[in-house]
Amino acid sequence: MTTSLTLRRPDDWHLHLRDGAILRAVLPESARHFARAIIMPNLVPPVVTARDARAYRDRILAALPKEMTFTPLMTLYLTEETDPADVAHAHASGLVTAVKLYPAGATTNSASGVRDVDRVRGVLEKMAEIGLPLCVHGEVTDAHIDIFDREAVFIDRVLDPVRRATPGLRVVMEHVTTRDAVDYVTSQPRDLGATITTHHMVINRNHILVGGIKPHYYCLPVAKREDHRLALRAAATSGDPRFFLGTDSAPHADPAKESACGCAGCFTAPHTLSILAHVFEDEDALDRLETFTSLNGPAFYGLAPNDTTLTLTKGDAVRYPERIETGDGPVTLFDPGFPLHWHVT
Repeated sequence: MTTSLTLRRPDDWHLHLRDGAILRAVLPESARHFARAIIMPNLVPPVVTARDARAYRDRILAALPKEMTFTPLMTLYLTEETDPADVAHAHASGLVTAVKLYPAGATTNSASGVRDVDRVRGVLEKMAEIGLPLCVHGEVTDAHIDIFDREAVFIDRVLDPVRRATPGLRVVMEHVTTRDAVDYVTSQPRDLGATITTHHMVINRNHILVGGIKPHYYCLPVAKREDHRLALRAAATSGDPRFFLGTDSAPHADPAKESACGCAGCFTAPHTLSILAHVFEDEDALDRLETFTSLNGPAFYGLAPNDTTLTLTKGDAVRYPERIETGDGPVTLFDPGFPLHWHVT
């Protein structure tokens, strides 16, 4: 039985750090374990231009404790007014690693997102030309589409037509939640990848709703049926290079989560690796944990894997705090619902 596992230091290919007091509180929780992370741009106001991205990167680095090393990989928030030349300049300078497409109204702070994909064709064509990946929140927002069907409809109605119309565009389907998405990714060439979150491999929609509403399990895309959760676990543990870790760790202060209109997001940065080791051990796939957390993502983005390592050791139960304090209020950690025994050393 394996009780110790050394991995190349992982990266997080989908991370929310917020800004201000919450940024200063949650950044060390990611930097402790992850060398790099794709930083989400859905601030208020959003990170739309190269100037915005440079300023946000500077705030992140200023908040990083001096004893920690961490590289924020910046993204631009795609709007219908985004300038293709600004995107190309930001990429050429090394400032920006990807562009993020939010359908307008799909999730937290997405009101400035895209309503008509035809209006961003020029940006997408420029991205395909220069090799800049597009990260996609893959849900339609039509009121008549059931929330549990939004991802599958997005693939058919938006994503597949966009990819067919823009040859060479590299796309990451972020935080996939359905068997439909897994099947679509595995049926496509290698210019399509997908991130899978820690929490979507652990919970299904019953965890949110049965026995009373659990606001700290509420996320977008919302967790789906059990057969979808199992499909995600199978994909993540398969070793397929098209799937890699994006935690979508999304901190909100408790009053914003525990309210009549609670915010969507699960905060998993502090204990993601302990949870993942448990999941991969359950699936008899510990030998593929490094592939998922540390190798597939860099390969898709054309980056070298990290040359430093960390070690996971199985032992007595790991004690994580129930919440962390920030200047904007406490933020509750995601509860996986089972004891954690893998320590990060």
